[in-house]
Amino acid sequence: MLSPMIAILESPDVRQRAQPITVETYHWMREQGLLSPRAELIRGVIIEKMSKSSLHEYLTAELRDRLVAALGSGWIVRKEGPVTLRDSEPEPDVSVVRGKNSDFIHSHPRTATLAVEIAVSSEGTDREMILAYAEAGVPECWLVLAKSRVVEVFTDPHEGTYRTHRRLTAQDTLVSSALPGVTLEIASLFPE
Repeated sequence: MLSPMIAILESPDVRQRAQPITVETYHWMREQGLLSPRAELIRGVIIEKMSKSSLHEYLTAELRDRLVAALGSGWIVRKEGPVTLRDSEPEPDVSVVRGKNSDFIHSHPRTATLAVEIAVSSEGTDREMILAYAEAGVPECWLVLAKSRVVEVFTDPHEGTYRTHRRLTAQDTLVSSALPGVTLEIASLFPE
């Protein structure tokens, strides 16, 4: 059964009148301790992050480790680190940002070179985030569909969408267009 708050949001009348929260208001609420540590701002709506399965945790750690090994200095590989966008502050499962950690002492990155979302049971939300990353001009996104052992690669952001979308399976090798020297054998990513 839906909670009363969620049920009321199913009404198109109510949904049309709902007031989105700005990134600034979200930051203020976080500073005041008004938000759960599991809160995330997505498209002006504060939502609770989903629990992570062991498969999700494995894939997140594996991708982060591989990206760290492939990239040299001048890059930060973040695990669930916030990225501040126009109407959202998602925490991609893995992101790659130019710079050094000290560049982000006072604020989160405003973009990333790569954002990775891992979908075990959250594909709908993750696909919405791909659109937000496109709007923010993130050059490359990976959507890892864990159960089907597929990685979808989105590149070439333009006017709120990605012009290029590739679906890679176990027979394929992912060659990043945004991160020089980063390649990934899709079959090697997924445990047997």
